[in-house]
Amino acid sequence: MKTVFLGIGTNLGDREENLKKSLRIISETSGKITAVSSVYETEPWGFESGNLFLNMVVQIKTKLTPKVLLKRIMMTEAVMGRIRAGKGYSSRLIDIDILFYDDLVTDLPELRIPHPRIPDRRFILVPLCELIPDFIHPILKKTMAQMLAECPDHKMVKLYKGWQTLEHS
Repeated sequence: MKTVFLGIGTNLGDREENLKKSLRIISETSGKITAVSSVYETEPWGFESGNLFLNMVVQIKTKLTPKVLLKRIMMTEAVMGRIRAGKGYSSRLIDIDILFYDDLVTDLPELRIPHPRIPDRRFILVPLCELIPDFIHPILKKTMAQMLAECPDHKMVKLYKGWQTLEHS
């Protein structure tokens, strides 16, 4: 079994329900959820929107290869109603990213692991630090805590008060 960390975010519709549903589908199709970060309310990153995001990180154990896992994640997003239109960042019902897959490093056109923007995003580093502060990035050779301390992103990332309602089964 491989240990994988997924970043999950949503800023459209019923954000809490979007997270709950994504957790259910991930556990049914992609792997066993073994750890869940708190949920954080965050400002959009890379674009402007009046809708704040809810973001979290989950750890799963999976037998799936990275490419099959990516297909399952994209299927999860599609089932939930995500429409990928054009390039660039925009508001979305759900966004699921593979952050780490054990200590694998891969650089394919459709899949880069570790996710290349981890060092630049507080909304990913804060929940990663909650779960794995001492995990060493396989390329940058820095811990998550070191990367958070050096992160150039200063956008708001605050603990979401509704977390208790998001417990998964």
